[in-house]
Amino acid sequence: MSDFTTPENSPASESLQDSVLRIGGITLSSRLVVGTGKYASHAEMAACLAASGTDCVTVAVRRERLINAAGENILEHIDLSRYTLLPNTAGCFSADDAVRVARLGRELLRDIGNPGAEWVKLEVLGDARTLLPDPVGTLEATERLVADDFAVLVYSSDDPLIAKRLKDLGAASVMPAGSPIGSGQGILNANNLRICLEYLKDGDPDYPVIVDAGVGTASDVAVAMELGVDGVLLNTAIAHAASPLRMARAMQAACYAGRQAFLAGRIPKRLYAMASSPDAGRIGRIES
Repeated sequence: MSDFTTPENSPASESLQDSVLRIGGITLSSRLVVGTGKYASHAEMAACLAASGTDCVTVAVRRERLINAAGENILEHIDLSRYTLLPNTAGCFSADDAVRVARLGRELLRDIGNPGAEWVKLEVLGDARTLLPDPVGTLEATERLVADDFAVLVYSSDDPLIAKRLKDLGAASVMPAGSPIGSGQGILNANNLRICLEYLKDGDPDYPVIVDAGVGTASDVAVAMELGVDGVLLNTAIAHAASPLRMARAMQAACYAGRQAFLAGRIPKRLYAMASSPDAGRIGRIES
């Protein structure tokens, strides 16, 4: 996100440097993870990925999702020297199916030499209408994939108890939903996300927590980052925007702004006003 960092020659540049994001043995310079589905064309997708500033993109690894109707392979349109791929198990409705697809993704990424081969974005969905995670299937698949030496980034509900159990099972990152996938509703339950953060980072402040799903616009990303999450994963909000390229740029700026606001620390909310120029120490007052 070099467009928004403090200039190197600034006296404040050293003190304002942010930490990098580390997940499952991989270091990311951007805190925005962007999906590759739903774009009008592969060319549009490639342009939006670049505009977003991301260095990690998530790809569904089922063959029917890799190859489009024209027979084009999406991987041919992703600069593998620039991006770390995060294979996902999108469309899986059972632990067995998710584990199988995760293993396929690992073999695929090993074949092309991408560093994301040993990690997976795990989705085990409960039904096709809500696309909410199946908590039982998600817990089972997480346990099996961790035992199979995957770094599991797991899509979860915003239930703090489920989030904690997933971490206890060895998930490399828990990714609670802001709202249902593709809904564009933003962060529906900020309090639950705060509790998730408290439970997941208790005694482990560097544990990565990423909001996954439901983002509709740039302000949603900023809100999530201001809560203290370590990153945001999104797709539809860019791909289905009226101007995807412009939205991709907005998402980059919002992610940076929200992160900086969290690190800066907001002022407390007050019921009444507080003058920015207090009376104390003033020489005199103008009276009518």
